[in-house]
Amino acid sequence: MQRRFWKELEEWKKQNENTPLMVVGARQIGKTYIIDKFCKENYKDYIYINLMDNEGIVEIFNEQINTEEKVKKMELYLGRLIQEDTVIFFDEIQESEKLISALKYFCETEFPYKIICAGSLLGVKLKRFQSSFPVGKVIIKYMYPMTFEEFLIAIGYEQVIEEIKKCFNENKKMSNPIHEKLLNYYRLFISTGGMPMAINDIIKNKLEILKFDNNILKSIIDAYLADMKKYTLNYYETIKIEKVYKNIPSQLAKENKKFQFAKIEPYARRRDYETSLDWLISSQLVIPCYFVNKFETPLKGFIEEDKFKLYLSDTGILTELLEIPRNKILLNENFQYKGVITENYVANELHANGYSLYYWAKNQVAEIDFLIDTAQGIIPVEVKANENKKSKSLNYFMKNNKIDLAIRISANNFGLANNIKSVPLYAVFCITK
Repeated sequence: MQRRFWKELEEWKKQNENTPLMVVGARQIGKTYIIDKFCKENYKDYIYINLMDNEGIVEIFNEQINTEEKVKKMELYLGRLIQEDTVIFFDEIQESEKLISALKYFCETEFPYKIICAGSLLGVKLKRFQSSFPVGKVIIKYMYPMTFEEFLIAIGYEQVIEEIKKCFNENKKMSNPIHEKLLNYYRLFISTGGMPMAINDIIKNKLEILKFDNNILKSIIDAYLADMKKYTLNYYETIKIEKVYKNIPSQLAKENKKFQFAKIEPYARRRDYETSLDWLISSQLVIPCYFVNKFETPLKGFIEEDKFKLYLSDTGILTELLEIPRNKILLNENFQYKGVITENYVANELHANGYSLYYWAKNQVAEIDFLIDTAQGIIPVEVKANENKKSKSLNYFMKNNKIDLAIRISANNFGLANNIKSVPLYAVFCITK
């Protein structure tokens, strides 16, 4: 399947291929597939090494010898020499801290090594790194589950993307039949999510949601829970991480979406779950959205770190954890978690576009779902699951702040009125920096 991360790989090859590239992202988002495909299509000589299956390489890099000697031993172990046109892909590199440290050597040596590495829980490993990390000697790129734009390409409807972008830029209404068709595709997408295995299955079943294999998402969730056991400090931390993760859906449904540790268990405090929260964010399984007390650039300078919302990395996983029948979403029925899933989808799309997420709220008066820092300044974003044109919170916020532009994401068509830009749910991928 076509992924926009391909452009990141092309840019690396063109500009920095002698500096090791480190790809960070959650499990099952397609890192191995896209990197493997890129290497096969762009290099004559390609070496793939999965450190989960290759303890010999891990053992070699743990030896107390210099890195040059380690590389020579690796060549002997593999039975092949590394040439100038060789690209090496180290998969699951979090299994070897010493190899991560050795990336400095691959960058600094005169031989033009071409190294790409990736790992399911690489973010967690880097956060708890004990060895000397090769600062400035590695290019780090983040990869995410598939976006709705990538979904449209995967199902063979890419010809509509340019029209979506045109309507977005010109605030021009989309033809109503196409608008409705895209909304149906959007609902299909949020019900299955952006995990490549899930999208492959729905394509295989000709987009019939009742034939979708729910076991795919169940197995991914099981793999995430297994990772929590394998890559944690101890049994008690594993339990805490799992409690936080499974508590997120119900907390998003609260009127006040601020994450509260006391909702996990009575008298719980943030300090009790600090490392657990940090693990989930570092693993890319969870996206934080921080409260800001001031509407000013940079938003990060005005966050209150103890006030935040948490979103899951994928809406398919969210619907699976909530056990919501997917046909209810596709039929656009009203149910309690409809707004939660919609908001989580928007968080995923904005996050994939490189935005850090922030929000604002004022007691019971108003709440802005997202605030984003753009080249045009800070823009408040309101999210609606249906065709709702009432924007009480947004109007309050605009009235009390000097706002040139606001965005309302909903099932409504494109448009612009009273400085509020209407963006259909299927066009969130157009909100780029």
